[in-house]
Amino acid sequence: MSALPVPGVGVGHASTAGTGVTVILLPPGTVGSGEVRGGAPASRELDLLEPTRTVVNLDAIVFAGGSAFGLAAADGVVSELADEGRGVQTSGGPVPIVPAACIFDRAGPGAPRPGPAEAAAALAAARVGGSPATGRVGAGTGATVGKWRGREHAVPGGLGVASASVDGATVAALAVVNAIGDVVGADGRVLAGSTAPEATPPFPNPAPFAGRGDTTLVAVVTDAVLDKPGCFLLAQSAHDGLARAIFPAHTRFDGDLVIAAATGAVSASIDRLRVAVTEVTASAIRAAVTPGRREPR
Repeated sequence: MSALPVPGVGVGHASTAGTGVTVILLPPGTVGSGEVRGGAPASRELDLLEPTRTVVNLDAIVFAGGSAFGLAAADGVVSELADEGRGVQTSGGPVPIVPAACIFDRAGPGAPRPGPAEAAAALAAARVGGSPATGRVGAGTGATVGKWRGREHAVPGGLGVASASVDGATVAALAVVNAIGDVVGADGRVLAGSTAPEATPPFPNPAPFAGRGDTTLVAVVTDAVLDKPGCFLLAQSAHDGLARAIFPAHTRFDGDLVIAAATGAVSASIDRLRVAVTEVTASAIRAAVTPGRREPR
């Protein structure tokens, strides 16, 4: 059984001291694209995901804590995959394509940051397969939400997974939820959010927000046949799901992004996939703060 559950795709976590890393291992030939809508992303290799860029295929996706320092974790995955011959073939050897993004989960000198060793451990776990753990694990270990009425009123965030079937294809989402906003249900009820009194104004003091990053990271993976522009459209629709499940979303203090990947095994309608991925993404975000909830399949 694959992890998301998209055949050939594995997910692995490594968690330590209030932070962590999550690796999504993709089969050879996987096509990918993505889009950033938040104002404060900490990311690596995202420019090449634009539909007009030359690179089409992805080898893995890395999400981690540690803000920009956590981006170094991707080196552990890139090195191992290069040793296996994965990646774009160049005169200097294979170059694995591993987009990475991080949340700001810890601050201050000496705070732990996931590095290449932790990512290598998560990659090893991704190779094993099985259903991935959710909640306060991997890149979601130190995540918090509900900071828009003051960071002192935040509550735990986490990592969630959801999936659905479309035309015989599977579309799945993995979300690391460290939003500045609240996570809300389909009925508008707050599932996890600020503990501030209701009368507290939003963003009561902008200064503390200016130097900090808050982010929801989403990976959407399907076994449908899609080209790079199709993956980009899927990522755009996933952002609609993000906005349904988080309020406020896509602020200038968040780094909200979606990476969409297609393994190309099953023919499916891109338009029906886009409808489904909106709900799947919202469900994955809600599952991040309610571990164990049943999600659509």
